[in-house]
Amino acid sequence: MARPAPEFIFDFENLTVMRGDRPVLRGFTLRMRRGEHLALLGPNGSGKSTLVKLITSELYPYTGVRKFRCRLFDLEQWALEDLRRHLGIVALDLLHNLSHEVTVREVTAREMILSGFFNSVGLWPHHRVRPAHERRAREILRFLNISHLAHRRLSAMSSGEQRRALIGRSLVHDPDTLILDEPTNSLDPGAVRDFRQVMRKLARAGKSLILVTHHISDLIPEIGRVILIKRGRIVADGPTRRVLTSPALSRLFGAPLRVVRRSGSYDLVSG
Repeated sequence: MARPAPEFIFDFENLTVMRGDRPVLRGFTLRMRRGEHLALLGPNGSGKSTLVKLITSELYPYTGVRKFRCRLFDLEQWALEDLRRHLGIVALDLLHNLSHEVTVREVTAREMILSGFFNSVGLWPHHRVRPAHERRAREILRFLNISHLAHRRLSAMSSGEQRRALIGRSLVHDPDTLILDEPTNSLDPGAVRDFRQVMRKLARAGKSLILVTHHISDLIPEIGRVILIKRGRIVADGPTRRVLTSPALSRLFGAPLRVVRRSGSYDLVSG
């Protein structure tokens, strides 16, 4: 009998997460239901990346506390293969790591997408690409409107085109949920606009989105919940319009700021 679809993407209660000998998250409680779209917003050093690594099982909670709960997709124990079926990750670290190797091996958009099947970045001689893999890659290229980039090297693409190829890599297993970790860093305004359209298309396709950012202009109308995090603690959690207020964001970033809303998008200006 097939396992029912999970109710929760993650369900964390009273977690402590260490980085070295320092607790970054302490007494941390947060859950996200399947089908939600949420944004995690906070300044640099707030604990956002630690939370992402907890969700992706790169970090684990400290077990020396008396009572805690750490579930992913309703599971208390899971294998990485289970996660890959449910969770796709779009992290710029992959592109940054690739940039150090680009003189050794060039990677095309097609190869970047196919490498998602092998948990690598780009293809290697020992990888066996099957016809089903190729079919899936073509579907993704069409979905992201980058079929014309299939055989173009990433080094010859714009930053926005590279991000689409990176999203394609995360889609190969058709995951329920996508984590987008600071996805628009270093993009120009036009590329940010295009990337927002890609996020909206993913949301309409039924993917739950977890957007991790410190730019409120990244938020799309489909994101109905915003979590503000500072120094490893949640300082606000609720509907987007209620949480994204000028006083709340001024406190979050430690500067006088004003939230500007216009036609479904948000921006911050000096207060």
